[in-house]
Amino acid sequence: MSAEILINVRPQETRVAYVDGGILTDLKIERKTSPTLVGSIHRGTVIRVLPGMQAAFVDIGLEKAAFLYVGDIREDVDDNFLSAVDREEPLDEGDDDKPLSHASKTPIQDLVKEGQSILVQVSKDPLGTKGARLTTHLSLPGRFVVFLPTVRHLGISRRIEDEGERERLRKLVQKINPSGGVIVRTAGDGASEEMLKADIEYLDRLSKEIFKNYEKKKTPGTLHTELDVELRALRDLMSEDVTSVWVDDVEIHKKVVKFVSQFMPKYKQNIVLYEEKKPLFDLYDIDIEISRSMERKIWLKSGGYIVIDEAEALVVIDVNTGKFVGKKDLEDTILKTNLEAVRETAHQLRVRNCGGIIIIDFIDMEKESHREKVLEALAEELARDRARTNIVSMSQLGLVEMTRKRIRPSLIKTLCEPCSYCEGKGYIKRKSTVANEIFRELERDADMLINKKTNVVIHCHSEVVDWIYEVEGESLEGIEKKLGRSVAFKIEPNYHLEQYEIFFV
Repeated sequence: MSAEILINVRPQETRVAYVDGGILTDLKIERKTSPTLVGSIHRGTVIRVLPGMQAAFVDIGLEKAAFLYVGDIREDVDDNFLSAVDREEPLDEGDDDKPLSHASKTPIQDLVKEGQSILVQVSKDPLGTKGARLTTHLSLPGRFVVFLPTVRHLGISRRIEDEGERERLRKLVQKINPSGGVIVRTAGDGASEEMLKADIEYLDRLSKEIFKNYEKKKTPGTLHTELDVELRALRDLMSEDVTSVWVDDVEIHKKVVKFVSQFMPKYKQNIVLYEEKKPLFDLYDIDIEISRSMERKIWLKSGGYIVIDEAEALVVIDVNTGKFVGKKDLEDTILKTNLEAVRETAHQLRVRNCGGIIIIDFIDMEKESHREKVLEALAEELARDRARTNIVSMSQLGLVEMTRKRIRPSLIKTLCEPCSYCEGKGYIKRKSTVANEIFRELERDADMLINKKTNVVIHCHSEVVDWIYEVEGESLEGIEKKLGRSVAFKIEPNYHLEQYEIFFV
C-alpha cells in the first residue's frame, strides 16, 4: 500500500503526518517555543547525587535540572573521551536493535561526584514535573545505522527478519570495522557496503567533533542538537513505500530537497512543493483525525466505543459495546467489539504517541480461544508500530498490560494544558458540597461569636448563593439560629466556584 508524508509549516509550528493508504498512522508536531531535546548532547555538571534514589541531578544549561539514573551511566565515565572513541576491542555481537544492557552494579556515588563535568545525551524530554532524562551512552542516528561511540556493539533491527540479510549486514559491518558500536536500522535492509560505510564514517566524524567540543567547553551547555522535525521525520520514515513527500512551504521545501539529495538521492523526485489553496492536511482530513484523537471517547464503526484516560504514570483504555448489539450471541458480540477495539487502540496509541505503562480493559471473554485471538490481533497491530512495544499478559478479567516506549510528550501533552478551572482534576465540587463546607465552618465559629456584636458576611460564587437560597434555606435558617444573627452573602464574580471567605464585620 502506498504511503505519503505531508509536511505542514507555519511560522511557529511544523507538523509532519505519515499517511498510509489514506489513513494517518504517525504524527509529529514541534513548536519553536518548545522544541524536543531528545538526542541533543550536552556538557553537564553534576549538582546533586542521591544515593537513596541511585540517581543524580545534572545541570545541562536548562531551567530545570536533568535526571541521570545509575543504569544510564557508563562504568568508564571518568575515562578520557577522545581515547574512548578509538578503542580497538572486537565488536560485541547482538541480534537486537538496542545496545547491551546498561545495568550497573556499582553504586552511583562511586560513579559520579558533585561538581563533576560529564558528557550526556537527553533520552527523554521533560514530562510533567520531571526534568529531562539523561544517559552517558551516546547514540547518533543516521539513515541506515545508529552509531554508538562509547560502546563496541553490533546489533541488527528486529524488523529485519530474513536471516540471510541479517548475516550479510553483520559481515559488512564487521568488515567496515567501525571505531564504535553500530545498530543497523530497518532502513538498512538491502543497503550496500558503500551506503553503510558512508553513514558510519559521517557519524564517526560527528562523534569525534562532539568529543572535541566537550573538551573545549568549560560550562554546562549544548554540544549537539538533533535535526529539525521535518528532516528527522524523513530520515526515520522515508522508504520504498513512500510515493510522495508534500511540503507546503518554499523555504522548507528547498531545505528538504537539499537534505534528501545529500543523504537519500534516489528519493529526490518524490519531494513535491504543495501550492494549492486547499490546506495540505485537508487532503486526508488530518485535522479532523487530530481532533478525534484528543477526545476521551472514541466511537467504533460497529457502535461500540473505547475510552482513553491518560494519567501521569499510565494510560488506561476501556472497551465498551455501546450501541452494538450483535447478531448471533453475546460471546460473538463481545469478540467482534474487542477485535475492532484492538485496531482502533493500536491506531490511537500511534497518533496520540502514548507511552509508558498501558492497561487495556477489554470486555470479559468466557472462551480462552477468544482471549488468545484478541491477544494475537493486538500483537499483529502493534508490530506495525515504530515505537518499541511489549505485551505482558491478559488477566482472567480481560485486562491487558503492555508498555510502549515513551520518549516525547504525547499529543495531548503537546497540544493541551490542564484545565485552569479544575486544575487538571477533571472535576469540581458540587454546589451543595461547597454550601455545606460553609455551614460547617460557621458552626465551628459559633462559640467565638457569643457576646460579640459582629455581622457575618460570606464572599462566594453566585451559583453557590443561588443554591443556598433555593435549596438550602432550611439549613441556612438553622445556622442563623445557632449563631444568633443573620448571615449575609456578597457575590464575587471573579471567585472560583469552590472559593469562599467568611468575614466578621
